[in-house]
Amino acid sequence: MPKILQLRGEFSSRRYSSNGFSKPKLPTGKSVDVSHVEKLTKQLQSVAKYWNQNRVLDGALVFVGYRSIIAKSNRLRSLLMQQTGASEKLIRGAKFGWSDNHQFHIFTYFVSLENIEKSICLLEAIVRYFKDLNKEEITQDDIDVIGLYGVDSTYNVSKTAVTKAIVDCYYISWFDIEEYREPIIENSIISIYDTGIETKQLLEKFDIHILDNRIIGKTTLNLFTDEIAKLQEKAPYLIAMQVSDFSAITREELFERENFYLNSVEGLPTPTNEPIIGVIDTHFNSNVYFNEWVEYENRLDPNIELEAIDYHHGTAVSSIIVDGPRANPNLDDGCGHFRVKHFGVAKANGFSSFALLRMIRTIVAENPDIKVWNLSLGAVKEIPLNFISPEGAELDRIQTDYDVLFVIAGTNDKDCSKSKRIGAPADSINSVVVNSVDMDSNAASYTRIGPVLSFFNKPDISYFGGDGNRTEGKIAVCRDDLGAYYVVGTSYAAPWISRKLAYLIHIVGLDRNTAKALIIDAAAGWKRSDDVSHTKGYGVVPIHIKDIVESKPDEIRFILTGHIQDYYTYSYQLPVPVVRDRHPYWARATLVYFPECHRNQGVDYTSTEIDLQFGRIKRDYRDPSKILIESINNNSQSDEITQYIHEEEARAQYRKWDNIKHIADVPSSRTKRPRKVYINGLWGVKVTTKERIGGHRSYGMPFSVVVTLKAMDGINRIQTFIDACHTYNWVVNTIDIEQSIKVHEQADVEIEFDD
Repeated sequence: MPKILQLRGEFSSRRYSSNGFSKPKLPTGKSVDVSHVEKLTKQLQSVAKYWNQNRVLDGALVFVGYRSIIAKSNRLRSLLMQQTGASEKLIRGAKFGWSDNHQFHIFTYFVSLENIEKSICLLEAIVRYFKDLNKEEITQDDIDVIGLYGVDSTYNVSKTAVTKAIVDCYYISWFDIEEYREPIIENSIISIYDTGIETKQLLEKFDIHILDNRIIGKTTLNLFTDEIAKLQEKAPYLIAMQVSDFSAITREELFERENFYLNSVEGLPTPTNEPIIGVIDTHFNSNVYFNEWVEYENRLDPNIELEAIDYHHGTAVSSIIVDGPRANPNLDDGCGHFRVKHFGVAKANGFSSFALLRMIRTIVAENPDIKVWNLSLGAVKEIPLNFISPEGAELDRIQTDYDVLFVIAGTNDKDCSKSKRIGAPADSINSVVVNSVDMDSNAASYTRIGPVLSFFNKPDISYFGGDGNRTEGKIAVCRDDLGAYYVVGTSYAAPWISRKLAYLIHIVGLDRNTAKALIIDAAAGWKRSDDVSHTKGYGVVPIHIKDIVESKPDEIRFILTGHIQDYYTYSYQLPVPVVRDRHPYWARATLVYFPECHRNQGVDYTSTEIDLQFGRIKRDYRDPSKILIESINNNSQSDEITQYIHEEEARAQYRKWDNIKHIADVPSSRTKRPRKVYINGLWGVKVTTKERIGGHRSYGMPFSVVVTLKAMDGINRIQTFIDACHTYNWVVNTIDIEQSIKVHEQADVEIEFDD
């Protein structure tokens, strides 16, 4: 089987070529009713009145409902805004609203009362101006006239402020305030809006006094019911999100036990330098046959009494990671054995989410050598529609802070409804979330579904977690010293993926971006499974590791890695083989990156968008001095001579703001048409970076792209490709499993020097 190639070379970079100041414009053929401006004025007056009566904060929280899912460029540019500074810095939250099956953005802004009053005066002036002209609607022609000649000085407003405000009014549906009045009858994790006041100091204004150990990330709090009651009574406008602090664990049923024993006598060697996978779960039974492969720590209060059932789940998970193929030979992945560092953080009935968040951060910080962490704990409750769970958000923060990768079980639906949303922390965007399939690769009966925030693809992938009533359809695990148990659940699918990722990172030597990209790409293949059902993610990951790190005989598969250098980061020097002036290849590409995430931004959770274009390079017919990529998915949203694409289309068609991009041809007799050669037979890859929050926070961010070329004529031309890559100064390495194993085995060999 051909080996996967690693191409190492220099990427070029370039800044965005701005055309300078852009004039305020309405969408073609659209207008703004003067009556709508009047309505917005009255709403803003009501907002101002509310905040003049509630002067606790040094500003005001204003909810702005937009007419649709809004692009960053069409958000507020005049109303409520300061004279200087980026408007996105005033955003404190974002969620989706629905009306008649129509989805739209709702943003929360924190602005000064002075800016609200100025905006009211501006809107009043606009209404007076157009009423004086006896006009009931405002068109682009009106905006252009004002842009040229301004408005009479008696209105006391600038032409720039007026034209921008009119465009703002087109995109805005309403202004409002919001109070969280839903009854909360249990200890909860509360997120409050960031108002610039230190959290403890702010809470003291309402006679709420808490210590630092009940605060995570400045605005996430662990509050008792009496404290929540005070907050709801005195400042209901501060509460952004609420979830219960206690998470009941989704339970997998143990169906039966067979009378055969798993013991170390039959082939399990003594551990040496095998990679270590971190397991955060219920507790570990040290009486099992593989106990010397597991280092166990109980992270609960020693006064908490543990029962036998508190050891079952965690021990079963670790048994798969250490020695899963022994009891499940049909799932032998060729990855060997792994050591485990097992942290007991929960009892079988559930856990305090807040306590768990603090424990996980401490555990990861104290174990920097562990790069893959398995988390098969999941909540029964569904994830919220409009914000990431505290657990999911904290896992994303930890992955950013410590360069690690979490593998998370997709949680289970005991009612088998096929409609229940996944539970926390399976909404973690940067983690690899794993759902279950049966042994025929069908979605398991207990499957829970995505997406997350009505957009992000979750689960990411699926694997064999068992299903049905027959023993051969389940996963064999070891939970004690009595024999093998047969179980089903996403908890027992996730550890197999942890094994594969740890192999790719520790044995093969790949970074986490590339390891994750290879897993996603292998699952998707040429027939990706993700669809409107959101049950299987990109697909089912192949069983054997060789099917992930090797290519098919008719394929050329290679990896590109780089770092974001500027707005555009690209290479136009990929020499795809040419036959009779044609490229006889189907192509696919998978991009993975780990963006910063901000829970207080609500549905606009990821801070960085990296758009992927991959395909043949050619000259732009509109400007022959420019080179563009004819991407295999016809994505033109990042072309330098831009074509306007609606935000909804960019998200739906090109996965804008998703941290995984997978684009692919669909091989078939109908698509078996070799591509025309353009410039010297070269293809290109370009990633274009956009930020939700101002600045260049993404510069230096690593990314990985896995590319596969499938020959339409079945002929392998990998050596031709390698030779051509050398011509274009690419350093080409191959991923060789046998060589990687030898290198890993020799890495810890002690060298003795003669005296």
